[in-house]
Amino acid sequence: MEILILTGMSGAGKTHAGKTFEDLGCYCVDNMPAVMIAEFVNIYKQIPDKTQTTVVFVIDVRGEREFNTLIEQLDLIKTENVCRLVFLDCTDDVLVTRYKETRKSHPLMLSKGMTMREAIATERELLNEAKQKADFVIDTSKTTLGQLKERITAIFEISAQHTGMSVNCMSFGFKYGMPTEADLVFDVRCFPNPYYIESLRPKTGLDSEVADYVLSHSSAMGFIAKLKDMINYMLPLYESEGRTNVVIAIGCTGGKHRSVCMSEVLKKHLLENSRNAFAVHRDIEKA
Repeated sequence: MEILILTGMSGAGKTHAGKTFEDLGCYCVDNMPAVMIAEFVNIYKQIPDKTQTTVVFVIDVRGEREFNTLIEQLDLIKTENVCRLVFLDCTDDVLVTRYKETRKSHPLMLSKGMTMREAIATERELLNEAKQKADFVIDTSKTTLGQLKERITAIFEISAQHTGMSVNCMSFGFKYGMPTEADLVFDVRCFPNPYYIESLRPKTGLDSEVADYVLSHSSAMGFIAKLKDMINYMLPLYESEGRTNVVIAIGCTGGKHRSVCMSEVLKKHLLENSRNAFAVHRDIEKA
């Protein structure tokens, strides 16, 4: 049985992520007090002929104010089960904007009489250890709901395989900011830009014409060779630390051409070497 703990900042997208897990056939339990998770798992395992073998617990500050209990429960569950923690994060400014747009209040504002900024800061402090122990961290600050669904689906598929570490090859545009969840960041703005070729400008790095153009330059091919060599060296080191997920971010100016192409090349290389790899193109749909 696979157990996923979904937690993170209020307003970062846990509700949407939880619905995505449900659509994927998971049994989702929302707002479960952390102290009850291990007991629930033991009871659920005894149910005969279960059609849903993955259970997702959605935990936030309304269900558990002291997240030390959550960490203790995680350690207990992992002794007998496959259990992974998914953490959704978001910048403070984006969280404030989202709350204003929805006209909702942060849960800690109501229970502790805090301002919005104070509530966010307090919650971030409460969740700090959970974030540090997370197997997957997703920053939704610049992520659309569609992209979040893609990330959750990829996590579900990798977790269901119960095999090895996963590698997220993420493309992005520097003009939209660097992804905060990245473990390794590579800048490919130094290579010829398809944007300046009129016929290629509306296309993306997923189109063969753009990929052919990017990879036709010896400088780009030299970079790819060195990138593959470095990643082949680094990933076993991450595995030796017990990591279950690594995010490799590759950025160009707009995140539409060069970075997308390079991320796809890296993903293909990793898959050919029996790695659990998937690609996320954060800014490919931006103008």
